[in-house]
Amino acid sequence: MALTGRAALVAALGSLPVGILAPSWTGMLAVNLPLSLAILCDYALAAPVRSLQFTRSGDTSVRLGDTASVQLSVTNPSGRRLHAHLRDAWPPSSWTSEAEQAASRHRFAVPPGERRRLVTLLRPSRRGDRRADRVTVRSFGPLGLAARQGHHRVPWDVRVLPPFTSRKHLPSRLARLRELDGRTSVLTRGEGTEFDSLRAYVPGDDTRSIDWRATARQSAVAVRTWRPERDRHVLVVLDTGRTSAGRVGDVPRLDAALDATLLLTALATRAGDRVQLLAYDRRVRARMQGGATAGDVLSTLVGTLATLEPELVETDTRGLATAALAHASGGSLIVLLTSLDAAPVEEGLLPVLPQLTRRHTVLVAAVADPHVEEMARARGTVDAVYEAAAGTQAQAERRRTADQLRRHGVTVVDAAPDALAPALADAYLALKAAGRL
Repeated sequence: MALTGRAALVAALGSLPVGILAPSWTGMLAVNLPLSLAILCDYALAAPVRSLQFTRSGDTSVRLGDTASVQLSVTNPSGRRLHAHLRDAWPPSSWTSEAEQAASRHRFAVPPGERRRLVTLLRPSRRGDRRADRVTVRSFGPLGLAARQGHHRVPWDVRVLPPFTSRKHLPSRLARLRELDGRTSVLTRGEGTEFDSLRAYVPGDDTRSIDWRATARQSAVAVRTWRPERDRHVLVVLDTGRTSAGRVGDVPRLDAALDATLLLTALATRAGDRVQLLAYDRRVRARMQGGATAGDVLSTLVGTLATLEPELVETDTRGLATAALAHASGGSLIVLLTSLDAAPVEEGLLPVLPQLTRRHTVLVAAVADPHVEEMARARGTVDAVYEAAAGTQAQAERRRTADQLRRHGVTVVDAAPDALAPALADAYLALKAAGRL
């Protein structure tokens, strides 16, 4: 039983005249006994909570930043009218602010034998699965003095997907891909490219592209045109260790890496390449094989990345490189999204790098902290000079690590969180244009 504020108010108002005019046990009983009987009758007349029936429907997935709608249907099988308050409990991260949590509380009435539908709006603040906890109902009597209270388990899951904010860069990169692919007047030639067609020679064409046999069979000089190779293998390796949990700006490093992975996957699948995913720190956390179509690959990847979280352990960089070798097909592009910290690169990655670069094309992408650049530009005070010295030293170590990787034939992309995805896509297109895929 739960007493309401109305019962407390009635008890207080009834006690005032007794306390002023006739303060005695008899006077108190004269007020509280009828009130107690009214409370018991009100409780008995309240609609039962245990017999209520609940069903759910609505969204099962939502992108981070968007709103999901979950419907809860309440059926009252009893013969009494239900006046109730209801709380649909979800994890706190199902909303971005405390004000939005008010959407989980409802006041409603259901006549006997009827059903009502309540809508709870969720706006999650984190990726992953959000599971409904319990539905708590408080059923009030006709006098509003007492209420029955109970809870029901009504399971429902909503998967919060990565926001894919970098998709705004996709149209411009697809236009460049169409140029490379020979669908416009711009055609490329390079080692490892595929023959596309023949066309008439135009002044300025590379004479090495002239097809002399075709020229001998016709009156005009014929030139071979080429397009980038298709059906290449791209393995994206995500470092999910301790450093991926660090926040740069408003987002963790891992979230910026996930956004870059989605843009690269959308671009590579449109180019006809096969994309695979491997998430690793000290063991494999997630793995995805390429699907049949671009839409299947991207949807599968989004679902895989939705529940991926960083682990607070030091990444086994040597094991990560070994796992990449084991999962990559021959002649793949291995995209390693990790940090450019000197110690793990020099101790773990560089010793096994020759094995990677011997069989594959390797691209290392890392999230740079814009605050370090701001520190390096600081001037004016003693503290600012010390910050500038620290920032400059950090930048120098980062450039030295990147140079070490480049000397081993690795392409390095080092960009701020907002610029990482387009920079990685540009590096992929540059490798395509150079015929390295």
